[in-house]
Amino acid sequence: MNNLVLYRKYRPMNFSEFIGQEHIVKTLTNALRSNQTSHAYILSGPRGTGKTTIARVLAKAINCANRKQGEFEPCNKCSSCLEINEGRALDLVEIDAASNRGIDEIRELKERIRFTPVKSKYKVFIIDEAHQLTKEAANALLKTLEEPPSHAVFILATTEIHKMIPTIISRCQRFDFKKFGLEDLIKQLKFVSQQEKIKIDSEAIEVIAFNSEGSLRDAISLLDECVIFSGSLGDEKIGKQDIENLLGLVDTTIIVKFVDLLFEKKEKEALNFIDNMIEKGFDLDDFSKKTVEYLRKAMILKINPELKKSFLIGMGDEDIEKLKKQISGLTIEEIKKIVYILIDASKEMRYSSFYQLPLELAVVEICDKN
Repeated sequence: MNNLVLYRKYRPMNFSEFIGQEHIVKTLTNALRSNQTSHAYILSGPRGTGKTTIARVLAKAINCANRKQGEFEPCNKCSSCLEINEGRALDLVEIDAASNRGIDEIRELKERIRFTPVKSKYKVFIIDEAHQLTKEAANALLKTLEEPPSHAVFILATTEIHKMIPTIISRCQRFDFKKFGLEDLIKQLKFVSQQEKIKIDSEAIEVIAFNSEGSLRDAISLLDECVIFSGSLGDEKIGKQDIENLLGLVDTTIIVKFVDLLFEKKEKEALNFIDNMIEKGFDLDDFSKKTVEYLRKAMILKINPELKKSFLIGMGDEDIEKLKKQISGLTIEEIKKIVYILIDASKEMRYSSFYQLPLELAVVEICDKN
């Protein structure tokens, strides 16, 4: 297991190990308890939320030789479970529709479906990125889903459910996966860090969670990078600043200084600040987005000073106190106006021939004393 990347090493092996998708786990485990599983499922949702993993656990559970009536967890000890865990199960067929999307591949699949399982009760077909099937291939699959053999179970996974033809969706039990909440991500990252003996600050873990965009796989992959990075730190803990440097993020202290200039309406200094950012090679697009995110927190904090810490994720106590001080002399309307101006500038930067000009115009508008 030592040569596995962390997200594979800590991939759930049972339903009880899943976090953040309780509504799906509950429905599937109830179906397994009562022997009311379906012949076809479609799992939709953002990347890194557990679709393929839960498909494999379901495949293990329905074919587990040791699972008794009223139980739902695979034993992970019988030959069927072990073969699936080790990626050598003949009765589990995984297809990547991104590279096997044509009518010929589906015709071949239909031929394979005709044959009964080699040793298990069911032959399970997991089709990943199912939305990438061609129209002809999707229609060919539809016929199979309408009249499947009793020994076949289909699990389709997709990140773009709107691209699936409605007739396929209607013939499957549909489960919508959601992005992981920050608290779930932080909890899992702390668990993995402890298991791997990674020395990392809580604030650094919060930064990783915040920048993983709700994907547990991305979060653990970022943590994996930290394992390599931590080798250069010796016995020192990985801190928030280390993570920002590792991920190429704009340092929060830089954003704080820029926001100070905006709030104090120091137009000349703010424009010079942008020039210095460009000279030092900073990504202005990332900088503008992070500034908008910082001001979003400022606006929410202004509305409710006793806000839960989860809204201020990635910020230490000193950062929060500094933010409170910054907004003390501003109204909510003033903060909202600045946010709107910077959002528009961020959009325009993508298409402007003069990359920094929209941001410079935004500074001029914000600092206008009239």
